[in-house]
Amino acid sequence: AAAGLCPCRALLPGALPALRRSLRGFAAGPQTHFGFQTVTEAERREKIYQVFESVADKYDVMNDSMTLGIHRVWKDILVHKMNPSPGTLLLDVAGGTGDIAFRFINYVRSVRERQLQRKLKRHQNLSWQEIAESYQEDQFKSLGDSQVVVCDINREMLRVGKQKAQDLGYSEGLSWVLGNAEELPFDDDKFDVYTIAFGIRNVTRIDLALQEAYRVLKPGGRFLCLEFSRVSNPLLSRLYDLYSFQVIPVLGEVIAGDWKSYRYLVESIRRFPPQEEFKAMIEDAGFFKVDYQNLSSGIVAIHSGFKL
Repeated sequence: AAAGLCPCRALLPGALPALRRSLRGFAAGPQTHFGFQTVTEAERREKIYQVFESVADKYDVMNDSMTLGIHRVWKDILVHKMNPSPGTLLLDVAGGTGDIAFRFINYVRSVRERQLQRKLKRHQNLSWQEIAESYQEDQFKSLGDSQVVVCDINREMLRVGKQKAQDLGYSEGLSWVLGNAEELPFDDDKFDVYTIAFGIRNVTRIDLALQEAYRVLKPGGRFLCLEFSRVSNPLLSRLYDLYSFQVIPVLGEVIAGDWKSYRYLVESIRRFPPQEEFKAMIEDAGFFKVDYQNLSSGIVAIHSGFKL
């Protein structure tokens, strides 16, 4: 009778502590995944912050090692697909080390240089002094009022990016902001282009990040996301899995002294939605003309959409 009055006593040994842990997890918030682990959303945010805090100093070296340098080509393709013109205002989210920002600046500078050369060719009758003055005036505004704002949630990643910018001589048209992709610290309808490269799979609530991307873009603005995706070729997929799980964590240990963080990064790639599913998520956020371009047989994909 006593057992009937207190059902807890009827639980198997060890069941009560497990129940308590389950209740604590429920109280802590909704559950999600961290790689192949099940964690609360709060725990995931903290763990991901620690991952990037740990790998920030070796992040660029590891990117070269893991992808054999091909990530540089993928990022070049992203910026060429963007095709920014002078005056473009870009928000690059999760772009702490500056790879997309620096490419954007280089691209716009090259466009401005071509514009200047065409302008001078049209004025063959100008004196040398007039040509020099015109050239200097246009060179002073080499970005044509373009701006790129790098927003990242991780202070260490921003620190590394700022140091790179200083070392490489980037200063004009570039700013750095500490911020969360799920709650961006910017006004509505502010940016012409929003980019996120290899960052959205580390966002805890992807739906919120997409909604924020839509909010901060101007009408007519463009969303561009470069992210690891699903390989279509079965044989290549098996080889890719072997490389990812057996080689990349070892590289992480050898180069960065941190195999666990790189094991997570591999697992996070496998947990990210495939191309069609992510396309549907972008459309659900309100974007139009959503499509994607597979690169390297789908190892990565560039997703694109417009705010109308």
